Amino acid sequence: MLMLGFAGFMGILKIVLMALAAFALVDAAVRREDAFRAADKQNKVFWLIILGLALVASVIFSVLAILPIAGAVASIVYLVDVRPALRQVTGGGGPGRRRGSSSDGPYGPYNGGR
Repeated sequence: MLMLGFAGFMGILKIVLMALAAFALVDAAVRREDAFRAADKQNKVFWLIILGLALVASVIFSVLAILPIAGAVASIVYLVDVRPALRQVTGGGGPGRRRGSSSDGPYGPYNGGR
């Protein structure tokens, strides 16, 4: 019974790792090439290759192998370091995002206490 629970957990973990790598790969694919250079990160082809290999490794190998773990680390690095830098360079927002001044607060522009 314990082994069935462990196998189920490992299966869910494998799906999560595949989804993480697939999301990072698709996100990197839709970003502009010049944004990678402007953010001073590696180029787009580098990230597409790394994230593609991460996705393939998470599909082919067991979760406990070293390659899916390295792929998960690469995906996490892309998502927490590269992606925010690219969003900052390209203006960030998605649909419905308000663009304002850097001095805008949550209730509108800050006018210096006047």
